[in-house]
Amino acid sequence: YGPRQRPDLAIHKFANLIFQGEPIQLYGDGGSKRDYTYIDDIIMGFKAALDYSSSQYEIINLGNNQPIKLTKLIFLLEKVFKKKARIKKMPNQPGDLPITFADIEKAEKLLGYQPKIDIQSGLQKFSAWFRTYNIY
Repeated sequence: YGPRQRPDLAIHKFANLIFQGEPIQLYGDGGSKRDYTYIDDIIMGFKAALDYSSSQYEIINLGNNQPIKLTKLIFLLEKVFKKKARIKKMPNQPGDLPITFADIEKAEKLLGYQPKIDIQSGLQKFSAWFRTYNIY
């Protein structure tokens, strides 16, 4: 996530809904967990991968291994935008996984990869871009 994030993805979509005063559809109890990786951390990983020369081919996960609850993400968005989200509770979605996150152990070992931007700092950066460039 970050500046110019696709508007159909959670952080951008939720920010738009908050600013439009429209409800966020919260599936299940909001306890599902995802890891959100700020774009600068992914770029850092790509750069390290470009410099990696110990083998010709490797499959390496880049991401953030710090999953957070959906309810916490919404709370943090409310905090950075200083506006309360409207919530519309929905039933669980069939097939929705309770938790997803990247296993970055190989990236740490081979590339020295370690995400630096925590969710709160990343959302602050996103909100600055959103307020400046987004028409909501």
